[in-house]
Amino acid sequence: MRRVQAAVRESAAPSSSAPRAAMSWLALGAIVVLAAVLRFATLRTQSIWFDEAATWDLVRRPFGAMLSRLPHAESTPPLFYALEWGWTRVFGDGELGLRSLPALAGLLTVPVAHAIGRRAAGARAGLAAAALVAVNPLLVWFSQEARSYALATLLSVVALLLFLRAQDDRRGRVLAAWALASALALATHYFTAFVLVPQAAWLLWRHPCRRSTLGAVGAVAATGLALLPLLIAQSGNPYDIAGTPLALRLVQLPKQFLLGYRGPLALPLGLLGAAFVTGGAWLLLRRTPRPARERALLLGALGCVGVALPLLAALAGADYLNTRNLLPALIPLLAALAVGCAASRAPRLGAVLLAGLCAISLAIVVTVAADAQYQRQDWRGLARALGETSGARALVITPANGELALRYYRRGLRPMAAPGAAVREVDVVTVAGSPDPGKAPRLPALVGTALGVPGFQPAGRARTKTYVLQRFRTAGAAPVTVPPTPLGILRFGERFPSVDVLPAGR
Repeated sequence: MRRVQAAVRESAAPSSSAPRAAMSWLALGAIVVLAAVLRFATLRTQSIWFDEAATWDLVRRPFGAMLSRLPHAESTPPLFYALEWGWTRVFGDGELGLRSLPALAGLLTVPVAHAIGRRAAGARAGLAAAALVAVNPLLVWFSQEARSYALATLLSVVALLLFLRAQDDRRGRVLAAWALASALALATHYFTAFVLVPQAAWLLWRHPCRRSTLGAVGAVAATGLALLPLLIAQSGNPYDIAGTPLALRLVQLPKQFLLGYRGPLALPLGLLGAAFVTGGAWLLLRRTPRPARERALLLGALGCVGVALPLLAALAGADYLNTRNLLPALIPLLAALAVGCAASRAPRLGAVLLAGLCAISLAIVVTVAADAQYQRQDWRGLARALGETSGARALVITPANGELALRYYRRGLRPMAAPGAAVREVDVVTVAGSPDPGKAPRLPALVGTALGVPGFQPAGRARTKTYVLQRFRTAGAAPVTVPPTPLGILRFGERFPSVDVLPAGR
């Protein structure tokens, strides 16, 4: 009789689990739709800023010229720029065209994170991982930035998924797929190596197919060696970490992983989010069944190593540690947290913690999209405020690299030659920056009354939360020739300005 009952239960199990599986996939679809809305609906809300303008400056060139300039202008490998070059030929180099490729990469990261969580601890953990990735403020931010970070994150998590699969599927083609994803990740961003190296070490240690493992790891190593000459050439390029001490950047990392770069109520939301994360970690360590816990701890260890290795490199003198470079380490950490929230023996508490984390993240993402003071530097707003004039203008732009961001919106802008230029107006401009988001910087005191160049007088000021514009015009109708040297002393703060010319009507 017991055998018959067991047979009945076994035969009924597939049909009873089918609705549950369907609901799980519907839930994943809803999460993916939410992720798409958060990334694509506001893709043009924020202004293009320095780094994105540098991408535009590269991809607008002929393909060969772009590649030849890459060693001198960038600090990352060529794959993203090659893809972005082709992408913008189809979709244009407007804000939507430049950013839609990273947005797509950020969106695809969500179902991959679901697959990682599902493989680690089942369907609920997969949905939790997808939800955390979908609304994470930092991941949404870089999904809307025309740089390589979103693509590097996607490729690194694809490699992570294949690494997990290789724990159970011993076929050589799984290792080959891992090697391909890893090589593509390396060709997108050098820092993906810090999450790939521990995976390679683990496979060499634990995978039983020694020959296939050696071949896969060797292929990834060969990719790294092929990129080494480019890495050496790029190592001398200026790399701005804003003069922030390493210790401060390290302290900021957990906050930025959790809350993103900017947003409201950073301290209370940070403390609340830290409490939720601590609760999830406790559930993982104390209330999660052993098989799921071991998989999650492996994920967490890979994420921690992805942070620890760049820190060691920084302490050794190769200091490139900042939050955006460490993005590939964020996904395994979120996946480990998702297992604690969704696969423990306290499902209600886990659901509360997960809902709290997602609510904080969603609130920050919506606030950033709605409030300009939390967004990127507003070069677009400044470009509009400049308006048009009948004569040429000199622009004194602080900081100097802002010239490229402003040129994205005012395509006629060009550096002023040493002999100077005949202009009827001089505009001294800047935008609010990351040190004090929401606070417009002040001009030096002398600028308020005199330009320091004969023939000009103050002609108005526009000051908003996102930019400052001080105008000077000639007293008469005739233009006055001004050289760049005296204008260069007019700057906001310690950073040097760029002195440029904007032709009439531009």
